[in-house]
Amino acid sequence: MSVIEIQPGGWIWVKREYFLPALVESSSNGVLTLSIDNDEVVKVNSNDLTTDKYAIMHNTSVDGVEDMASLGDLHEGSILNNLKIRYFKNEIYTYIGSILVAVNPYKPISGLYSNENLEKYSKLFIGDDKPHIYAIANEAFRNIWKSGETQCVLISGESGAGKTESTKMILDFLSTMSAKNNDGQKSLVSSRILSSSPILEAFGNAKTVYNHNSSRFGKFIQLYFSEEGNIIGGNISHYLLEKNRTVGQNPSERNYHIFYQLLLGVAEPLRSKLHLGDPKNFRYVSEAGCVRDPNLEVRSWFLNISLCFF
Repeated sequence: MSVIEIQPGGWIWVKREYFLPALVESSSNGVLTLSIDNDEVVKVNSNDLTTDKYAIMHNTSVDGVEDMASLGDLHEGSILNNLKIRYFKNEIYTYIGSILVAVNPYKPISGLYSNENLEKYSKLFIGDDKPHIYAIANEAFRNIWKSGETQCVLISGESGAGKTESTKMILDFLSTMSAKNNDGQKSLVSSRILSSSPILEAFGNAKTVYNHNSSRFGKFIQLYFSEEGNIIGGNISHYLLEKNRTVGQNPSERNYHIFYQLLLGVAEPLRSKLHLGDPKNFRYVSEAGCVRDPNLEVRSWFLNISLCFF
């Protein structure tokens, strides 16, 4: 066990439940002032700065990296710190080799999913440019022809992480690439697959405490490509639907979106024809005490769902 030597302005790791980054703010009379990432400021005697409690931070952890496989410090704290650094720069995507980590920004980021970006990443390999979900989609698309074998993209994460939106981005990329091989026209099959998303969300997504549009089921999407690169078929299998939500929800949560879209989003004369009333009159959609949510526009959602069937 040795003592760490560090100057003001330097960064170190503080060993807690996991490593926390700390900036050495100042040094006076052998006492260091540390500003820890959890908004805690502590004073430490320089002789107590031992390797069993602290560690020097590698430069890659100070500035952040696009591929965490290149981090000089590899532990839970360095991974979380790197993601945080990039998040505050609006860089929500980070690689770990060929794996993409996405942090939900909960806000639109201008130009991130532009046609220009889609076109750019369709010509690049993973690592040629900034991390992006289009790069992952392009890698899968390219490997179909390179290896001649089926490719799979696995999207996982906790509620609210952005799995549903990530799936949409990959499907949109593959549909656009397919259209390139079809005189710029998206096939009927790819259009149908893309338009199925609002339907699946209506019947399988619900508001939870942590997420206004939480998928309460899993899905497996298969796409079939011709030798020319066109999407010629596909199917969607859903499983593990949270069936008990239809008859009871936790406080501040809601039933599936479709019920509220019908009760609040249908206009006359269809509303009267279907004998639809106020959601508060129906126990299955009101007992949790959350009928209306300002973050969810039910009328436009119901219109989008209606258009998907035509």
